[in-house]
Amino acid sequence: MLKELLKRQKFLYRQVKLYQRRQRLQRDRPNWQEVLQKQPKLWHSALEGAKTGSKILIATSIGGDLHMMSVESLLAVALTLRGADVHILLCDGVLPACFWCDATFYPNDNLFVKNGPQKDLCKSCFPFAQSVLQPLGLTIHRYSELLTETDFEKAEHLGNTLSVSEIENYTLDGIAIGEHALAGALRFFARASLEKEPNCEPILRRYFKAALLTALAMHQLLETHRFECAAFNHGIYVPQGIIGEVARASGVRVVNWNPAYRKQRFIFTHRDTYHHQLISEPTSHWEDIPWNSQKEEQLLDYLKSRWQGTQDWIWFHESPQFDLDAIAKEIGVDFSKPCIGLLTNVMWDAQLHYPVNAFPNMLEWVVQTIRYFENRPDLQLLIRVHPAEIRGTLRSRQPILEEIRKVIPTLPSNVFIIPPESQVSTYAVMLQCNTVLIYGTKMGVELTSMGIPIIVAGEAWIRNKNLTMDATSIEEYFQYLNRLPLDNRLDKETTQRARKYAYHFFFRRMIPLEFTTQTQNASEYKLDTFKLENLMPNKSQGLDIICNGILKGTEFIYPAEFI
Repeated sequence: MLKELLKRQKFLYRQVKLYQRRQRLQRDRPNWQEVLQKQPKLWHSALEGAKTGSKILIATSIGGDLHMMSVESLLAVALTLRGADVHILLCDGVLPACFWCDATFYPNDNLFVKNGPQKDLCKSCFPFAQSVLQPLGLTIHRYSELLTETDFEKAEHLGNTLSVSEIENYTLDGIAIGEHALAGALRFFARASLEKEPNCEPILRRYFKAALLTALAMHQLLETHRFECAAFNHGIYVPQGIIGEVARASGVRVVNWNPAYRKQRFIFTHRDTYHHQLISEPTSHWEDIPWNSQKEEQLLDYLKSRWQGTQDWIWFHESPQFDLDAIAKEIGVDFSKPCIGLLTNVMWDAQLHYPVNAFPNMLEWVVQTIRYFENRPDLQLLIRVHPAEIRGTLRSRQPILEEIRKVIPTLPSNVFIIPPESQVSTYAVMLQCNTVLIYGTKMGVELTSMGIPIIVAGEAWIRNKNLTMDATSIEEYFQYLNRLPLDNRLDKETTQRARKYAYHFFFRRMIPLEFTTQTQNASEYKLDTFKLENLMPNKSQGLDIICNGILKGTEFIYPAEFI
């Protein structure tokens, strides 16, 4: 009886979630028909002129995602107005798993194993995208039209017969199908490993089949059409990661984008996802920007605003705690003694291969660091667990604190942990630290701007900027730890260099698109009201930079220092 009741409860929960998603899509959908009706001649002329233009693929695929559809339909229109022959790629319900699926939507994952998304999510995904895009009159490619019966049979056969190990390491013509399938499955479960999930294998197999079908569909599309560039969201997981892999292998330029932390701003990158590209970005892009007290004040004002997220649409605390006495009492640390900070990431997020990482994964880094500090009673290690574990898009189902306790049941007396639910201000605490250890957090960008030394063990964007101690091996990492505590904070010259990079990161790499606005949920966005003519060249500097980058390969850098 209880089992049936829980099953019914999970079913009703999913139905409510599905209803809420559909309501949000209808309420906040881009209404291009209304925009075009006001200036039909302008759009008709643009469509005619674009027939001989450069072919650009907007590879949205997951059309039911409001964020993707809002920005990528905007790009499709803006590029068409600039003479590009824009094509759009959409999944029409044939992929057995995708980025839009996750365990929060499928609390009874047996249903996902059995049916995939076809019986619920797919029913609102492609129809929504079609209703948004149809008024534009652009070429839309469907996955089902690109795949043959043989393709489906191949995906089904390999997905059912390969071992888990073979799936994870599977490549097709050099395309890392297995890596992206594994990342997709990890994201579904919001975990960094699959071992504890009873349905991990069948769901991994679903993502593998979806990744393989995506690769086969992309190969077919690129054999038929010669695109100059493929632009799409994120660049990892399924299907986005596979789309990028196939496009690059076929000689097609790739552009990826993501919403930035600041309101109405977006990060665009060439060739690969920003997870990779911002680590390897040339320092020449920012180290010689003109610098003065006005820019420094502008940056510091913004960084201060991040303490409470007043200028951002991505933040994690409503009422952060700044009082150091109250913080010390809550976590038990003694700020009068040397403190070393450690900032975690969400364990499941962006599980890709990074050759620069000193450790095989973040958990191993945290565990080995705690064990090191067990033999350093002269120092206090203060670990701040990322609040996104419980406040992010997907609540983590593998909390790092639980993983630490499995290996180290009793923490050393000089190690303190601030859990993700704590309202303690990360900024207030880290400012009290002699040095901060990071793996992949963007906090390294902010903390170096405050003069705080940083040791990097993972894929943080502050790496390779000549600002931090970047460990590329476990041995090098512990050599850096042996130097602690440091005698001084970052010198004036290094701090100014850090501020230049922070300015570049927050003001130049985060490109404004004034056509977006927040929805009822402050962390989500949609398209605002505007006229078609507002999307023409020379009307919006941010939009011009993005479109030029897609069409001509120019850098996605907003010249904020001259504005």
